[in-house]
Amino acid sequence: MAEESEEIWKPKTSLGRDVLRGEISDIDQVLHSKDKIKEPEIVDQLLPNLDEEVILIGGTPGKGGGQRRIVSRRTVRMHKSGRRFNTKAMVVVGNNNGLLGASEGNSDDTRDAIDKARDNAKLEMIEVRRGCGSWECGCGEPHSIPFRVEGKSGSVEVELKPAPRGIGRAASEEISKVLDLAGIDDIWVESRGNTKSRENHVKAVFNALKQLNKMKTSEEIEEKVGVVEGEI
Repeated sequence: MAEESEEIWKPKTSLGRDVLRGEISDIDQVLHSKDKIKEPEIVDQLLPNLDEEVILIGGTPGKGGGQRRIVSRRTVRMHKSGRRFNTKAMVVVGNNNGLLGASEGNSDDTRDAIDKARDNAKLEMIEVRRGCGSWECGCGEPHSIPFRVEGKSGSVEVELKPAPRGIGRAASEEISKVLDLAGIDDIWVESRGNTKSRENHVKAVFNALKQLNKMKTSEEIEEKVGVVEGEI
């Protein structure tokens, strides 16, 4: 019996071609460049062992009342031709060491929606800035975050605070999984708004982690000023 041939990736972007040729071999080169990741295969090539979590954003009535969480949310729209169903799923990917991506996918089928969400999450990959910003610790190791930061999505607002070593991830189970994928061991998370919407809750945390890369510590500002003064 002939062996099934594997599908060969044919890059459609210059960044993808550089990765396939081996001219770019480190994900840091991609994340620090001006080129946006437009092909999930780029991440597959550079980070072949990514972990992932499918966020339980859907729900069905439970046997004893309440709601049982499921991996997808299904919606129905009425058309002239009849009802049309749409399934949404959310996936978070990470390497447990400072790299994280999160996004959603839509399809008629749950499995396909998860696959699309996974690919979209790879396109949204970011570098998570870690550090030891707790005045109670000061160990200098990247086990937490360097400073307090806020994020928002829909009605959900979150505040992430540095925590000393040993505190752990003081967050809900689902958010703790996201922070674990990012490689954050100790952190305090305060959430406000409709946190039952896990979709917005995860997005708010992801947006907060994005903000870490836009902020500077006093040491970094002083270092930059020193470099500028030295050039004058």
